[in-house]
Amino acid sequence: MKTLPLATLLLSGLALGAVPVPPPAVAPETVQVVITNLASTHSVVWINFYNAPEKFLKEGQHALHLAVRPDGKTELTLPVALAPGEWAVALTQDTNDNEKFDKNFLGIPTEPYAFSNNVRPHIAAPTFQECKFIVSGPGKVVSIALKK
Repeated sequence: MKTLPLATLLLSGLALGAVPVPPPAVAPETVQVVITNLASTHSVVWINFYNAPEKFLKEGQHALHLAVRPDGKTELTLPVALAPGEWAVALTQDTNDNEKFDKNFLGIPTEPYAFSNNVRPHIAAPTFQECKFIVSGPGKVVSIALKK
């Protein structure tokens, strides 16, 4: 007997819209990512997009990962769909085609790399705040020059 009123209450709550409805998805914007100063016209460029400071440059924590071959070009222009908000990009070119980002025994990169805002770190990796850009509408262009 006691379960009937509870079931009625729950069902009436559903009918009245008491269950939260997720907000509509925000449509992504197309961002043009322009990568210049490629070290090779044939080696893959690995591009990682991050949208959370705590995940920036952490392995496997990117929001979007692209692998692009230049196909004989010295510059790449890629249309990328990104949700509005803060983003940062880190990329490298795999010049020896071993499918990993090579570093020397001190941890210093031995392959070309770059970050959004063309941040050039001196001692430590850059922060999300240094590399971030804002996606807030159409027409955003992010230009990144690879450091050889």
